[in-house]
Amino acid sequence: MSSPSAPSTGSAASESWPWPPAMRASAAVHVAALGAGVLVPGAWPWALGAVVLNHALITGAGLTPRSNLLGPNVTHLPEAADARREVAITIDDGPEPEVTPRVLDLLDAHGQRATFFCIAERVQAQPALAREIVARGHSIQNHTAQHRHNFSFLGPRGFAAEIARAQDILTDVTGQRPTCFRAPAGLRNPFLEPVLHRLGLSLVSWTRRGFDTREGDATKVMARLARNLQARDILLLHDGNAARTAAGQPVLLEVLPLLLQRLRTDGLRAVTLPEGLKTA
Repeated sequence: MSSPSAPSTGSAASESWPWPPAMRASAAVHVAALGAGVLVPGAWPWALGAVVLNHALITGAGLTPRSNLLGPNVTHLPEAADARREVAITIDDGPEPEVTPRVLDLLDAHGQRATFFCIAERVQAQPALAREIVARGHSIQNHTAQHRHNFSFLGPRGFAAEIARAQDILTDVTGQRPTCFRAPAGLRNPFLEPVLHRLGLSLVSWTRRGFDTREGDATKVMARLARNLQARDILLLHDGNAARTAAGQPVLLEVLPLLLQRLRTDGLRAVTLPEGLKTA
């Protein structure tokens, strides 16, 4: 579980990437396996097995959105947010003209703030809506340029092109350069973290999610979000690609009023990620 503050974009590019312990261990396994296969007669089946197991573990980490084995991964706000009674509502895959303006009205009515992890090409298509998100006190962060379904299979160049392009679009449209990144579906591979480090971005996943792209029952979505809800939580919802209720409404529009009322009852304050990630 990790909750670092957002990095400084000015220094990240000049610093060398600190290899996570899991990646150092993986490199050691490969070196040891190669050495054993060359120097020890009959050891190659064991060496090959060790490499295969290592790759399986690395793949499993990439398929686990909240894992920090491949590098830093923010799953909670820092401890300082506990005393401030802060949570972060994060809303993915927009902006969506049918949904996002109504979400903004709900947030305004309750005096709460959110972070929108936006797909940059959608921001490019809806620049006025993106600027309205920021003008109303919310934050827009990087959710890639296209939200490619094969994102987790990209290599370093593919990651860099997709994420840097999104950075440029979001900055040009909103005037604010993102400091946080979320991968599509939270899936990734070991090549992602060095790219994020170079671009000065923090990987942010979530504490709990409502599965609101698949579940159209607002009561069930809310139950998942509210279970053990507490300060420092990062909550995941969707304005884009949202499931529909039985009445045909995007489920977020029924869940959000329930969630905002619950925050008020519990004395919790929803803040943007840049605000919530402050350590003092």
